Amino acid sequence: MATGRFFQELELPEQKTYSDGVVFPVVLTPTANTNITAFKEAIRAEKPWLESLLKKSGVILFRGFPVTTSSEFNDVIEAFGYPEAPYVGGRAARTQVVGRVYTANETPPDVKIPFHHEMAYVPEFPSKISFFCEEAPGSGGQTPIVLSHIVYEKMKEKHPEFVAKLEEHGVTYIILTGDEDQPLSSTGRGWKTAYDTDDKKVAEERAAKLGTRLEWIGNAAKVIAGPMPAIRFDKESQQKTWFNNLTGPTNGPRKIHDKGAFAELGNGEAVDDDAMDDCVKILEEECVVVPWKKGDVMLVNNLTVLHAREPLLKPPRRVLASLCK
Repeated sequence: MATGRFFQELELPEQKTYSDGVVFPVVLTPTANTNITAFKEAIRAEKPWLESLLKKSGVILFRGFPVTTSSEFNDVIEAFGYPEAPYVGGRAARTQVVGRVYTANETPPDVKIPFHHEMAYVPEFPSKISFFCEEAPGSGGQTPIVLSHIVYEKMKEKHPEFVAKLEEHGVTYIILTGDEDQPLSSTGRGWKTAYDTDDKKVAEERAAKLGTRLEWIGNAAKVIAGPMPAIRFDKESQQKTWFNNLTGPTNGPRKIHDKGAFAELGNGEAVDDDAMDDCVKILEEECVVVPWKKGDVMLVNNLTVLHAREPLLKPPRRVLASLCK
């Protein structure tokens, strides 16, 4: 379907179409052969229309555009004109590649990263995330996405009492972290990197601004974030979202996060693992997985969409990311 002078919509078998007409994700391709300069100019010229698509669908996948390097991806991000979101207090180990572009997550590629809203454990989280596929996975290593309000609705239907507690009390996130980065962990950013200092008092001050407190265990820290809202109301869509990182069992041998990461309700109660088991099923049923192609750029509304990472079964894979306010 043609949508303008430069962009046209592409239909893929993996997309979902909902009763309200929302197509998830929207996939855009160029109407003709193009170059990176024309792509950037089209983003600037059609930004209001692109933003309306993002608000309605939650994700735009740009496919078939001439984005081949991290520098060109950085140029594309700059063309949108969104301010960069700082990663202060962020938990994943990441390395700057160029400009506003970073590695997405340096956890070993064969490790699954559970569904989450980016930085849901701090009050100032990015509104948008952009991903760039510099090298497509050989097998596995995809980035599933799911509409957050659907997860909320289905969880409320199945576990109304638990969801009511989440809405009332929120959730508290707890991790144990050392002073150095541990790249083998999906929450392995050391406190020095997370708060950009090697001074414990400065780290405490910066953490406090994020609603987080630090308890010291020698040179290690117990990072206690929250209570944070677990359910948020998205003003644009007028829908409640499952805005948290409770996407699987949080305690015991079945928990989905690293052994040093925990979560509890804001009133100190344990998270219901039966509810979390059902949450996993809902996420698996409702998510969309569009296999990466080299050059893909995916713009995600972090306010309304959760994302994850499947284990990489066959290298290579290189997906870069940029966070926007």
